[in-house]
Amino acid sequence: MYNRKFPHKIPALERFLALVLTVVEVVQTPDGRIADEVLVRDASDRPILRAAVAAHVDILITGDKDFLESGITTPHIMTARDFVQMG
Repeated sequence: MYNRKFPHKIPALERFLALVLTVVEVVQTPDGRIADEVLVRDASDRPILRAAVAAHVDILITGDKDFLESGITTPHIMTARDFVQMG
């Protein structure tokens, strides 16, 4: 569907994916819970936070309000727009 709706964006998406695939690290979600995960309203989002903490990420980029409004400070949670403006 993406290629029919936004065909002009395919080259940019392909470049982005090629770059991302060179730096992405797959991290298994730990079984144990962490204290801050109760701050994330949607329980199905909590494993994402656990994986981010296990990977020692500095920033979690998301558009999910359950993360953005959680008040969690480590890792720093921000939108893609905020991340781009930061740089």
